[in-house]
Amino acid sequence: MSILKKFNKAIADSDVNLANEIIHDDFKFVMHSSGKMLSKKEVVEWIKTGDVKRSDVRILFENDQVGFEHSMVTFNDGNKEAVMTYLKYKDGKIIHQETGATKMPK
Repeated sequence: MSILKKFNKAIADSDVNLANEIIHDDFKFVMHSSGKMLSKKEVVEWIKTGDVKRSDVRILFENDQVGFEHSMVTFNDGNKEAVMTYLKYKDGKIIHQETGATKMPK
């Protein structure tokens, strides 16, 4: 299973063990829509909450260095976004993630 498919499974299942396995310890997540930067610990905790509900997930490209995907995301508070994600890999794990999001009507 590809790194991106494993990451998608970790999010869908709120699987912190899988998330810890595939996210590099030096991981950084840049959220361009908010300007926030999150660490591995913060992202794993977020995955644990089950706050992110994704649909129409499409892996656009992936090799052993990078992955790109697009998805529709709904949060527990009812907010919805169309999200483009870029992931960079190191040592078979996700070391860097950036997202661009467009808010969608509730």
